[in-house]
Amino acid sequence: MPDSGIFYVYIIRCGDGTLYTGYTNDLEARLAAHRDGKGGAKYTRGRGPLELIYKETLGSNIAAMKREREIQKQTKAQKERLIRG
Repeated sequence: MPDSGIFYVYIIRCGDGTLYTGYTNDLEARLAAHRDGKGGAKYTRGRGPLELIYKETLGSNIAAMKREREIQKQTKAQKERLIRG
């Protein structure tokens, strides 16, 4: 991924109630990959249905990676507060 343009950090709620956080520069394609179970993260395979419940837009790959890591370190309760806004 180039380090310019628009990037997204997103949270997916899996069918089992768990949350998955990731980042991408093509949100629609990434969600499709998660849902088809072939190009998405191993974690989301078999955990459908998958629902996009949160996204942030960032200006660079580096910023998106850092924000993804920040969110991943949060507890589920903290993530739920973030999602509610």
